Amino acid sequence: MNRVWGALGLVLVLAAFMPRVAEAQPQDGRERRNGATLGQNYPNPFNPETRIPFSVGDAPTCSDAGKQYRVSLKIYNVLSDVVATPVLQGGTSGVAGGQPLEKLTVPCGEYVAYWDGKVQATGREAASGVYLYRLEVDGVPLVKKMIVVK
Repeated sequence: MNRVWGALGLVLVLAAFMPRVAEAQPQDGRERRNGATLGQNYPNPFNPETRIPFSVGDAPTCSDAGKQYRVSLKIYNVLSDVVATPVLQGGTSGVAGGQPLEKLTVPCGEYVAYWDGKVQATGREAASGVYLYRLEVDGVPLVKKMIVVK
């Protein structure tokens, strides 16, 4: 029970800092940094699966269409434990879907990641609560939160 209260306290502390970060973000709810964008997962809250939109290389304009980007996406619980690695569902640049988003090399484009809501270590459905998802494009991180509801 103490672990739950500790996790809730951590979420509240993180939420206290979110307005400062949100003020610097565009109004469309996407986080942008160095030509990469990370959108809000949908649906949110969700049960049992969700999709996460993201783009790399200033998509859709793609000024440097030949450049390749190293992309990783991980789902974390509020205790910073890795819960899952979503898979690439699709994109605008013809990259094959179904590949885990871990150090995957992709060209400029818009993509969608898919998470089935299961913890990769156990195969069980993730518990209700707040989770963070972290997209890393060429070493630059972007982070957003999502909610699982049972």
